[in-house]
Amino acid sequence: MQNVGSIDQILRIVAGLALIALTVMGIIPVWGYIGVVPLATGLFRWCPAYTLFGIRTCKADDSKSAA
Repeated sequence: MQNVGSIDQILRIVAGLALIALTVMGIIPVWGYIGVVPLATGLFRWCPAYTLFGIRTCKADDSKSAA
């Protein structure tokens, strides 16, 4: 079941990649590897926090078309 919409997905992937890249380049410290979390939730289009709080940023037919 997906609960992350298309725009949300793109933002999560970009933010995750940016944090990881900045860490690899030595611009920010090792905590930047937390970018794995938004990257993974963007790639899988499922966020456990959204499930916990009952949030969905995807349309109803968005999740059906990807299934």
